[in-house]
Amino acid sequence: MAKRILVVEDNDLNRKLFCDVLKSQGYAVEPVSDGLDALDKAKNFVPNLIIMDIQLPNVSGLDLIEAAKADPLLRMIPVLAVTAYAGKGDEERIREAGADSYLAKPVSIGPFMVAVKGLVERPAL
Repeated sequence: MAKRILVVEDNDLNRKLFCDVLKSQGYAVEPVSDGLDALDKAKNFVPNLIIMDIQLPNVSGLDLIEAAKADPLLRMIPVLAVTAYAGKGDEERIREAGADSYLAKPVSIGPFMVAVKGLVERPAL
């Protein structure tokens, strides 16, 4: 069975790119454009990985990561944060919120897939 990845990204081009690349690698993908829908979609889709944009309209990706890590159904799902925020201290804040890994935009496909595979294929704790 294909590993499932939830892609939370409000930018249409980025979301399509992430989804197309992941699908081409054999993953089942569920795109989410509105962060307000992300946690409900995660509970229904039960992904093996959540790719989370940090700068979303209506809600912060940091808040969504914290909420996911506080939820008994979602807390074990690894989170890859993807953000245009790449300033000093940003990675630390993102990891403190509960992200397992972090990539700064613009994202190159090679490092993106290395990060995805590292999180999806890692053994369960």
